[in-house]
Amino acid sequence: MDLDYSEIFAQASIETKPSEDIEGFLGEKRKIIQPQSLKDPKLEELKTFLIDWINGSLHQEHIVVKSLEEDLFDGLILHHLLARLGDVKLDVEEIALTATAQKRKLRVVMDALKQKLRLPEEAMQKWSVEQIHSRDLLATLHLLVAMAKHFKPELELPASVSVEVLLLEVSKNGIKSEKMIEYITDQGWVIVNNHFQAILHFVNKNLFNLGLSVSSMDSQFSDGVILILLIGQLNGYFVHLNDFCFSPTTTSEMLQNVSLALELLKDQGLLQHPVAPEDIVSQDVKATLSVLYALFKKYKNKGRAEDS
Repeated sequence: MDLDYSEIFAQASIETKPSEDIEGFLGEKRKIIQPQSLKDPKLEELKTFLIDWINGSLHQEHIVVKSLEEDLFDGLILHHLLARLGDVKLDVEEIALTATAQKRKLRVVMDALKQKLRLPEEAMQKWSVEQIHSRDLLATLHLLVAMAKHFKPELELPASVSVEVLLLEVSKNGIKSEKMIEYITDQGWVIVNNHFQAILHFVNKNLFNLGLSVSSMDSQFSDGVILILLIGQLNGYFVHLNDFCFSPTTTSEMLQNVSLALELLKDQGLLQHPVAPEDIVSQDVKATLSVLYALFKKYKNKGRAEDS
């Protein structure tokens, strides 16, 4: 069956002329988000998060973004965002009306961003002037996430947002297509792992008044005792010794302690995902860190607020 290259690549936001044949597309690669992924609630959550972040950053300019695809392609919003967050002044026209002027402005903005972000070349290849101007949602999301992580690292972007994409590549043998999963934001475990030292410091700071310290995130929490004491310390109460086993020696006693700790966290609405007590007792570092990260997120500014 003959393939209509113009039609296929029009879906991938490549501008073509009807008279062009496959030679004009050789080497071209495009990723198209599959329709079912566009309806993913996690993707919608990320889009809403980024729109709110942009509008919050640019509220003094009275700029309101409603659509990432339709409002960023001409370079105006990116120009203002870079100026506001990166304190960068660019010698470009404020409003570019023609496609040529818009791409020229985008190119200046992209060059300035490249200097600011200093990302590996591989990361920078996730977006381009042509892709942003052609309203490529995937490229736009990658660019905004990179900007948010650089200029506002304290932002807690929705984790593990991914989409199914169709990768199209043209060679002399025709079009090669491949479906794949592409992550737009870091996976939850990556985020937690990146905060390892901060979590360790947070835990020891809050255990100091109890004369306790932690050096092993997995083994020292496996019996549930320190976890229960930490939760009580952060919330300003002491869990009575009759409610848990202070010196557990059996797996059953450890499971009871950890189950109690998880129930306390659940009552506070801190556990976004279920954690099995058995995982913590078996010294699963991912499970333990996910619980400690939940406490860290909620209480990391507790000391500062009390000091002020």
